[in-house]
Amino acid sequence: MSAEQLGFEGMPRRLYTCTPSRLNAWLDCPRRYRMTYLDRPMPPKGPPWAHNSVGASVHNALAGWWKLPVEQRTPETAGRLLVRGWLTDGFRDEEQSGRQRDRARAMVERYVAGLDPEDEPVGVERTVATRTDRIAVSGRVDRLDDRGAELVVVDYKTGRHVLTADDARGSLALALYAVASSRMLRRPCHRVELHHLPSGEVAVWEHTDASLARHLGRAEQIAAEAQDADEAYRALRPAERPRPGEALDHAPFDEVFPPNPSALCAWCDFSRHCPEGQRAASRKEPWAALPAD
Repeated sequence: MSAEQLGFEGMPRRLYTCTPSRLNAWLDCPRRYRMTYLDRPMPPKGPPWAHNSVGASVHNALAGWWKLPVEQRTPETAGRLLVRGWLTDGFRDEEQSGRQRDRARAMVERYVAGLDPEDEPVGVERTVATRTDRIAVSGRVDRLDDRGAELVVVDYKTGRHVLTADDARGSLALALYAVASSRMLRRPCHRVELHHLPSGEVAVWEHTDASLARHLGRAEQIAAEAQDADEAYRALRPAERPRPGEALDHAPFDEVFPPNPSALCAWCDFSRHCPEGQRAASRKEPWAALPAD
């Protein structure tokens, strides 16, 4: 029964609790969103991705490096942290894992060599959060720097493709991190940076208050759509809800959580449960996104 039927029309809607990843999942593919955030138990995923193992290993090594005493923050230490915490999921075999580990170690050591170990960040792997009258959003920042009068959001990237200022400008996550960091720490935060470790390139964007407000408004619009879909899902009786991994191709349910088939379906964790996604693209091998050995 709706709020209007209960006589509560006009009451404020509950805040939609989300992360940038949840908002982007809805934007990318409502069906994948449903399988990730609503279906319980969650449908089984495909094999883990090797590039995710690389990214997580690098992030963990850099986070651990900043936690060390200043005198221990050397490139060699960063390399040892990378090796010690190396994740092996998704690789074709031990030989491939070893080659990529050595590459990642060199990448981390080279990156750290360009940092000032005494330039203490405001936060490392820090959770930031904020709310509006519509959403409560939170996320974890790789690094939050103090650059004099302002804070700077730093995000590490380890993928094959070099990023540009347009990537930094268009990132909903980075903009929301900047807003949340500024509100939590009561300091301006307009600059966001993507640090691409394989190339050493840094993609930068200087937001304005207006551009950050536009990103926040966009997040609220996405959240409103997702919240409507969430409520439609919860309104179903348990027997009407999909079984884990079930596509449910019939209306009206699939009108709420339609698939969005494209070439990107080759990288979807739930492609095995989505006929449209399988027709759009065959799933890649777990190591397909790695750079050539």
